[in-house]
Amino acid sequence: MIPFKLPEIGEGVIEGEIVKWIVAPGHAFARNDALVEVMTDKATIEIPAPFDGRMVEWQAAEGDVRAVGSVIAMIDEGAASAAALVPNPVVAPAIQSSNSGDAVRVLATPAARALARESGIDLASLPVDERGRLTKTDVLAAVQRGTTTPVHAAPVQPAPVQAAPIHAAPVHAPTPAVEIARIPTPAPSQPAQPAPAPAIRSLAGDQPDEYLPFRGMRRKIAEGMTRSYTTAVHYTYVEQIDVTKLVALREQARKAASEQGVSLSYLPFIVKAICHALKRYPIVNAELDEANARIVLKKRYHIGVAAATDQGLMVPVLRDADRLSLLDIAREVKRLGEGAKTGKLSRDELSGSTFTITSLGTIGGVLATPILNFPEVGILGVHAIRKVPIVDDNDNIVVGHIMNLSVSLDHRVVDGYEGASFLQEVRRFLEDPTLLLLAGI
Repeated sequence: MIPFKLPEIGEGVIEGEIVKWIVAPGHAFARNDALVEVMTDKATIEIPAPFDGRMVEWQAAEGDVRAVGSVIAMIDEGAASAAALVPNPVVAPAIQSSNSGDAVRVLATPAARALARESGIDLASLPVDERGRLTKTDVLAAVQRGTTTPVHAAPVQPAPVQAAPIHAAPVHAPTPAVEIARIPTPAPSQPAQPAPAPAIRSLAGDQPDEYLPFRGMRRKIAEGMTRSYTTAVHYTYVEQIDVTKLVALREQARKAASEQGVSLSYLPFIVKAICHALKRYPIVNAELDEANARIVLKKRYHIGVAAATDQGLMVPVLRDADRLSLLDIAREVKRLGEGAKTGKLSRDELSGSTFTITSLGTIGGVLATPILNFPEVGILGVHAIRKVPIVDDNDNIVVGHIMNLSVSLDHRVVDGYEGASFLQEVRRFLEDPTLLLLAGI
């Protein structure tokens, strides 16, 4: 047997999280076949086999975090031909994770587990995706279908309640034809009714707290946010923008875009406006190099687009966004978004941005103070477009569309006047999108 070690995956990577084993113990594999999926930072990659062989034993469970160079499995070399004759590969047994006392059963994201717990759904009853895992989307679909197997709590026997004493009705003699006067006797006093038994709160629905490992992507996100918030001197500037003309232009362009198989949102217009504004105010497209006591003005415009996924927040990068057309940006945003959700983006596609956009999409909101994507010095928050009454140039009240933009900046590098001027330049292009056409989009 040969120890299979977690190889070096990328520059600066010192550990990886075992996401999914692809080859089970007893199963043969060929050279370059994927053996295991490993997540480092924000990218999930498949580790290939170095030669033909057979999986003997896993030494790391799904969910374990192992250092680069540590042994994660034992394999046999040159055993592929013999094992391939076995008609049915050995089913991998569940092994104990070093991070949990439970056997590995269902690979699901924390959001999926929380929703399943709230909905009373047994995760084992749901079909997994092609990667063998369950996401929040899978659980939501199961809730809407209503075809899942609920998790039933053990029935609780109700506490016995003492019955009130039963009093027999008095028996009267037959009534004579002529009623005889008699001395009335007092009615017997009714015994006091017992107080109702206090309601007993059922504990059937109570569940113990759940402990989620603070590792992998969540830990990387936390480390990045902490570094950014404790290093950069954040300040936020907000502006309200009349995007009535932009809404009309986008509506006209949607049909032409759909004929080319592109779903055109407002994001490509915002990206192009940002690129023009960054060229006019290059201090916002910069980085502070404290080690060498200098500010680096970036001459390329790589725009990060924050994306919420079941695994956490990712920031895919639109490289050279200033050189892309609106439709090219829309295509690339879709490709990067799908790759982020499936965890298939490379490290290069998740790093190297010079400025970032963050948006909550349909949730929108009115205002937020985004945290800088360190070491960048600027990030733009995009909020909901709302139809509201506005006053036009002729002092008439008309129906228009308003959107708020909030930009957070590093005050060590970008002064307040420069930051406000940058956002006003973005506003200028979005309020009058014909300027984008004049600037060559």
